[in-house]
Amino acid sequence: MQPGQRRVTRRNLARLAAAGAGAALAVQGQSPIPPASQNSTGLTRHIAEFIVRTPFSDLPRAVIELGKKSILDGLGLTLVGSVAASGALVRAYLQSLGVAGGNATIAGSPLKSAVRFAAFANGIGIHADDYDDTQLAVAPDRVYGLLTHPTAPCLSAALAVAESRGASGRDLLLAYHLGVEVESKISEAIAPRHYQDGFHSTGTCGPFAAAAAAIKLHGANADVCARALSIAASQSSGLRENFGTMTKPLHAGHAAESGIVAADLALLGWTASDRILEADNGFFHAAGGGFDPNAIRLGDPWTFASPGVSLKPFPSGSLTHPAMSALLRLIRQNHITAAQVERLDVGANRNMPNALIHHRPTDSLQAKFSMEFCMASLLLYGKAGLSEFEDEVVRRPEVQAMIQRVRFGVNAEAEKAGYDKMTSILDLHLKDGRTLSGRADFAKGNPADPMSFDEVAAKFEDGARFAKWPAVKTQALIASVRKLEEIPDVRTLTALLSS
Repeated sequence: MQPGQRRVTRRNLARLAAAGAGAALAVQGQSPIPPASQNSTGLTRHIAEFIVRTPFSDLPRAVIELGKKSILDGLGLTLVGSVAASGALVRAYLQSLGVAGGNATIAGSPLKSAVRFAAFANGIGIHADDYDDTQLAVAPDRVYGLLTHPTAPCLSAALAVAESRGASGRDLLLAYHLGVEVESKISEAIAPRHYQDGFHSTGTCGPFAAAAAAIKLHGANADVCARALSIAASQSSGLRENFGTMTKPLHAGHAAESGIVAADLALLGWTASDRILEADNGFFHAAGGGFDPNAIRLGDPWTFASPGVSLKPFPSGSLTHPAMSALLRLIRQNHITAAQVERLDVGANRNMPNALIHHRPTDSLQAKFSMEFCMASLLLYGKAGLSEFEDEVVRRPEVQAMIQRVRFGVNAEAEKAGYDKMTSILDLHLKDGRTLSGRADFAKGNPADPMSFDEVAAKFEDGARFAKWPAVKTQALIASVRKLEEIPDVRTLTALLSS
């Protein structure tokens, strides 16, 4: 922490929340700040100052290393997303606009574009297969799934800006961590009604991450940063009704682009409220009806340190993963074949079926939000990877028949476990009369059972093979991320993402 840098603490944020915009923020080592008003310091300003004042030296080594795993994961997913149907559509769209030319790479292709459009394309790519990382919840009332996929909007924006400016790997790491930190704490803070009533937090909170990362890379001051956050807030969007369609990953791409547009306009002198988060007509009230001030403690601890960020072992909605992990254990331990299965009951808390809405999926995107398909794929094939989440597989008669044998609903025991967990309780009924039971609260990739860098690298390699990416570039990308803080110019990294 540099002298004069401000951290948001439980005490001073509680005072801010209690008194609204007129609250005073105590600053460590300084006299209390006067009551916030239209032109004085408030929550938005405090966050802006955290962004612009935090140096790389404030990042704990463990946090840096955890971030590298998510960055490697995200870069791999830009390649996987480039071969998705949405990837081809995005490239065709940008070419139709005449913007396929610029200084920022569109991963998995030979194309470059303006920074905002590269961030848009790569943000969609990272989230296209719903295989990207997930922020974990702190409070029990924070529904798991309410929070963001933090890397997609943040990394795609930071990478595009860093490439355009010839920034170092160290600069990229810092901008990325600041963006993830701001995005995650805002997402944790907003009242649960935000998600429960239909908003998708990756789309709504992601613009703050992108704006924060962009502003940091541009080296702007707190006034510009506060305006950028405010402009980003007015572009916040994303609805859960679009889960299971191409529009869900569009939320991530739009968030990345929106944050960059917000930063660019703020740098030009565009005006906006300097209290967009805390104001009566601001983001928290309008989008959620309120917020928890105790959730906004920037860098105290860093989100990657606690509660952590979860990496995905399967290319589907994270809510399916504990049940998938538990079922795989049952299958392997008992040598179960599909022919032995009479029925599978999967019980969860009531918020999980609200997100896993496709009970009879007919295409691969719906299948990513179908507990029934995920279970059926494991029972039939013993796996559920990128090759299983294909339209042709979802529509196979054997798959559709097995889906009918899976019953997914609310379980009272899982409900009691709390919404910050993904407790899944399985009862596998076999035709010989036996019932095999399993339970899981979390899946592989959760901080409770983390992936090592080498395991993330293996996932990266699998995705690169799926995208038919050259092995030489694949290995060079992995090596580059492993020593990212030593790279003098990130353009050496982005060149490996270009065909």
